[in-house]
Amino acid sequence: MALLLPPLAAEKMFEIAGLPITNSYINSTLAVVFFVVLAVAVKVGINKYYKNNSVPRGFLNFFESILDFLIKNIDPVTKDRKKTLKFLPLIGTFFLFILISNWMGLLPGTGSIGIYQLHEGHVALIPLLRPANTDLNMTIAMAVLAVMGSHVLGVFTIGFFKYVNKFIKLGDIWSAVKTMHPMKILIAIIEFFVGLLETISEAAKMLSLSLRLFGNIFAGEVLLTVMAGLLLELIKAHIPVLNGLPMVLALPFMALEILVGLIQAIVFSMLALVYVTMATEEVHTHGETHRSQVHGESTPTI
Repeated sequence: MALLLPPLAAEKMFEIAGLPITNSYINSTLAVVFFVVLAVAVKVGINKYYKNNSVPRGFLNFFESILDFLIKNIDPVTKDRKKTLKFLPLIGTFFLFILISNWMGLLPGTGSIGIYQLHEGHVALIPLLRPANTDLNMTIAMAVLAVMGSHVLGVFTIGFFKYVNKFIKLGDIWSAVKTMHPMKILIAIIEFFVGLLETISEAAKMLSLSLRLFGNIFAGEVLLTVMAGLLLELIKAHIPVLNGLPMVLALPFMALEILVGLIQAIVFSMLALVYVTMATEEVHTHGETHRSQVHGESTPTI
């Protein structure tokens, strides 16, 4: 039997009504089921707490500590508790889903239980479970949701036309033309093309978010597979009596993956938070800047 490195694409296990079900999709579905059960448990606990008018304890205290951790880390970015509570469902979901999905990849059976198939003359294992974030489709979907969600929140927060003017600065050009000042018109034209570059950068955000998460988690899977394979072959060749030892020797690398899973969840969710926060900040046009200067009002530097 050969121990194969995980392929870039998730393996299809079966189909439901023509829809391919991959091993990474199974893991993501199990994560969703876990959160549904968790939500029901929290709801029951909250109802019991209010009914008895008692102090929350145990599981509710643990869940409250998670919310407190999220709020305390979102507040410094938004600098506004109202915005924090507004963004918490999206950012908190990203953080918890990515974290649990990453850690589920370290559970016994993930990558080791599956279907044996003939591959290049060897019997190879096609695992039934594969970490959800080792599938580029999953990370791209979350990155698109994060970036597009920031745009939707931006439109609802500051208005459609003001938000679009961040990227297509026709309003700034019109304000500059009305002044008939050549330098202001030139600056407005330059900023118009800069705005077009900002539009392109939005696609780069999706690409960087998805590839960063996918690359780190997939690399961890490859590392664990390579180390387990090397240790297994070494022990089989020299110390057959210690055939079960590779799993013990792989524990330090699994501990490292626990840390990497946490860091990647924090990085993804914090970057998504920064995008959402920037999208909901209002940008002053040239006309508004000129009026504020005329009336002696301070204008924030953009």
